[in-house]
Amino acid sequence: MKGVFVILDGIADEPCTALHGKTPLEAAKTPNLDALARKSSIGYCYPIKEGVAPESSSAVVSLLGYDPQLAARGTLEAQGAGFKLRAGDLALRCNFATIQDLDSGTILDRRAGRTLTTDEARLLAHAINTQVKLPFPFEFKATMQHRGILVIRGGFSDNITNADPYYINGMVNQHATDTMVYSKSLDDEDDSKLSSELINSFVRQSFEVLDKHPVNMARAKKGLFVANILFCRDAGNNPLKFKKLRGKWMALSYMPLEVGIARAAGMEIFHFSYPPMKHMDVYANLHEGLKKATQNAVDMLKKYSGKYDYFYVHFKETDIPGHDNKPHEKVHMIELIDQYFFSFLQKFIGTHKLVITGDHTTACARKAHTADPVPVLVYPSEKEGSHRLTEQAGKQGRRMSASKLLENTLFSTQ
Repeated sequence: MKGVFVILDGIADEPCTALHGKTPLEAAKTPNLDALARKSSIGYCYPIKEGVAPESSSAVVSLLGYDPQLAARGTLEAQGAGFKLRAGDLALRCNFATIQDLDSGTILDRRAGRTLTTDEARLLAHAINTQVKLPFPFEFKATMQHRGILVIRGGFSDNITNADPYYINGMVNQHATDTMVYSKSLDDEDDSKLSSELINSFVRQSFEVLDKHPVNMARAKKGLFVANILFCRDAGNNPLKFKKLRGKWMALSYMPLEVGIARAAGMEIFHFSYPPMKHMDVYANLHEGLKKATQNAVDMLKKYSGKYDYFYVHFKETDIPGHDNKPHEKVHMIELIDQYFFSFLQKFIGTHKLVITGDHTTACARKAHTADPVPVLVYPSEKEGSHRLTEQAGKQGRRMSASKLLENTLFSTQ
């Protein structure tokens, strides 16, 4: 083994009032990460470039050294979810969401309250696949929690806008309002116009199918957000395969996006089954999932450290409390990773190289990704470093290039 690359999704934050002016990284008790930090250099980077609030897809692709414009999220998630794509197949990431009605387009919650169980999502997906009618073959797959993938088979253009107001061109739309938008063609080509028309028809029909579905009728009686529409974004129309990274890689990735990115980069995937969401408490599900993910990350490194050069470990759960403005939950996620993963890693890493960073800042107060930089830990360092990996410590260190991060750290011969 030569090195480990760890991404803590959305880990960076802004000072939180609930944490007495500290960020979750500053407030968390992380003795094991602190032990690593003392032997490391701490710097910072902008995951894509300064002034950009990135989506995870473009940010992770950039941090791996690829062009973020190649990160068609729909394609990456579809490949990560097991779809076999052909050139021309149109793939989009989807969200089960809640709107008031089609006429007003008022969005009540873009993730159906994060309370959609795995069984509910599967029942709703079945209704979509059997009742929505498009003039071309398609498949919708519910993946994890409120997430899903739509693939329309044929020869389509992906030069279209999102039917989702919150994201645009691989970045967070910082001027979004809570009102539905529909897809538009970005050129005058008939294929592009057809693609946008198909997506808009799918979105409208999804509301007609889902709004009065028995699952949603039961949710409404319980006072829950109904999952009555599907938002679609980040279209791609070609399978993606990136230039292979240096060395032999294995990835601990379990969300469709991160699995898709790892596969496109030619990495072997260390598979495990994420716990299904059986009840409406998404954080109980996330705690269970994170503990399982950290334990599998440890198992992966123990079992395969002699067979692979590099390991990519991506923990998603640190991002979600930021979107929900739950700073104490974000602290808890960080502490769980420290307890179950960094406790092992700080003893295991030895003289091997290690990089720990985030793919973007997710600010609790804003409930969104921001354009702020993320801290970067590079181990080992000859000099005694900061005793903590925090946003402020990162800004006091040197600025690093995201696109050359691996080249200048894990791959460096110095």
